[in-house]
Amino acid sequence: MNKFLSACGLDCPGCECFEAHQANDLVRKEDIAKRWSKNYDADLKAEAIACDGCMSEGVHFSWCGKCPIRACVEGKGYQSCAECESFPCSTNEFLYNAVPAAKETILQLR
Repeated sequence: MNKFLSACGLDCPGCECFEAHQANDLVRKEDIAKRWSKNYDADLKAEAIACDGCMSEGVHFSWCGKCPIRACVEGKGYQSCAECESFPCSTNEFLYNAVPAAKETILQLR
């Protein structure tokens, strides 16, 4: 793959958390933390807005450690759902209903 993608097909470089972390933009991280805390009923601080891409060896946003899609992909030794013969499945259905573009990315990689 020529860009960092998540296990599910989301475009990591297009994610505001990824972008703010890569730019080390504290003002933007504070804004994201405030909005995401409100939107997702969480208590996020600017320091939590950090990610190098969910399948990278680097820093991951806290959700990555809880993501059932990432856990499934890693458990199977894959880089993304594109490698799985069971795609699409009940594990990734919730995301693809919310973000159809991620499913399209995986379909293009298959």
